[in-house]
Amino acid sequence: MVDVAQDLLSKLVVRRTAGVTCVGRIVEVEAYLAAHDSACHAYRGRTRKNRTMFGSPGKLYVYPIHARYCMNAVTQPVGVASAVLIRAVEPVAGLSTMRERRGTDRLLDLARGPARLCQALQVDRRLDGWDLTRGARIWIAGDATPSPRMRLSPRIGVTSNQSARLRFFVDRSPYVSGPRRFHSQDR
Repeated sequence: MVDVAQDLLSKLVVRRTAGVTCVGRIVEVEAYLAAHDSACHAYRGRTRKNRTMFGSPGKLYVYPIHARYCMNAVTQPVGVASAVLIRAVEPVAGLSTMRERRGTDRLLDLARGPARLCQALQVDRRLDGWDLTRGARIWIAGDATPSPRMRLSPRIGVTSNQSARLRFFVDRSPYVSGPRRFHSQDR
C-alpha cells in the first residue's frame, strides 16, 4: 500500500469534461491504511459513505470535507479498505479551465491541496467509485519523466495517528500543499 502511494508520485491525473482535458502531475500523496490506522475513514468499519474504500483497487474514493471534496485512489483487494489521498498536483494541461473553476490566475493555487485539486478538476461525490483504470472521465496515467526525489513526513491535518509518516511528496516542488518538513528517505 505504501509502495502504491510512492509510485503515484509523478503519475498524471487526467480529467476530461465537456471536451476539455485537464492534467496534473501528482506531487504529494498520503497513505491511509486498513489496519491500525485511526486516521483512515474505514477504521471503524464499513459505512454507506466509505464503502468505496472496501471495493476493488483502482477505484476513486471521493469524500466531502468543509463543503469541498477530496479524492483518493483505492489500493488494496476487495474488503481491505486502504486508499491514497492525492493531496496536490502540478498543473500540466487545461490551465485556463482550472483557473476558471478555481477563480484564480495564481498557478500555485490551482491544485495545491486536496480540496483545491478537486475543484480544479471538477471532482465531486458523483465520481465516487469511478474506475481510474478505464481511461475515461478521470484516470491516472504514466508519465515519461524520471522518478522524482521523494520525501517523507507525517500526514497533514489529521487528528489521530498524527505521527504516522505516510505523507510522500516530490522534493522541492513548489506545488506541494503543506510543510516541506521531512524525514530522510529518498526513492
